[in-house]
Amino acid sequence: MVKKKAQQPKRISNRRARHDYELGDSLVVGLALSGAETKSLRMGHGNLRGAYVTVKQDELFLINASINGTSGIPIEESDQTRTRKLLAKRREINALIDAKQQGKTIVPLEILTGGRFIKLRISVGKGKKRYDKRQTLKARDDARRAATEMKSAR
Repeated sequence: MVKKKAQQPKRISNRRARHDYELGDSLVVGLALSGAETKSLRMGHGNLRGAYVTVKQDELFLINASINGTSGIPIEESDQTRTRKLLAKRREINALIDAKQQGKTIVPLEILTGGRFIKLRISVGKGKKRYDKRQTLKARDDARRAATEMKSAR
């Protein structure tokens, strides 16, 4: 008998988050999803570009994250970018509310589909200014150039 190969979890990440924000420690929270959304995310049909987390009535909500259906998994167009509730402990929610009141932003980093439940990794961050972004790009470019010089000097 041939064993089935374990399917690799799809990585759905917000690549712009690390560029646009100075991020702190990350936190993993749960997502309240429908069955079709869960199946679609496990297949990798999600997008976090432009998504953010907000606080309403002492609860966390993920806004503007899109989950697209496929031909076998129909998700209505109005439900693709609906507001989704995040599941976290009260202590974690209170810490995030305090950070939000200090002027920081709660940024979704990636959707984790590896385990039994679908999880979302979020982080508290402060928006970078344009000159900070340029300095980061310049430092990265200088490090890449130095590594290339060291490699060619061998």
